[in-house]
Amino acid sequence: AQLVESEGGSVQTGGSLNVSCIISAVRYPGYTLAWYRRPPGNEREVVPAIDKDGHTNYAPSVKVRFTISQDRQDSGKITLYLLMNNQQFEDTAMYYCAAGPYIPVSRMIPPPSWFNYWGQGTQVTVSA
Repeated sequence: AQLVESEGGSVQTGGSLNVSCIISAVRYPGYTLAWYRRPPGNEREVVPAIDKDGHTNYAPSVKVRFTISQDRQDSGKITLYLLMNNQQFEDTAMYYCAAGPYIPVSRMIPPPSWFNYWGQGTQVTVSA
């Protein structure tokens, strides 16, 4: 699979930012997609995940503020979106989209190690 993210950006606290990822050649019969982030000096964290059936799950730190969604095209490509509202300083991180085999996300968010493919990363910076 190939994953290509849009450019991130800078935003003030309380602001919003939307990033996307075009995913092609997902060869799993089913799949789970996610956004994960790596804040400066911290471990990777999967923030929201979505499975092939459209079920979603969010880390407590972003629940209510972030929305993950997908748009599947007849060509087989998938565009994965991450809408980030009411952004806070702690949202500053490199964000990566990721794809892996299907696992229902309604019960748990898969860890970063679940995913086999990921994008190149896009920087999101939140400032005063």
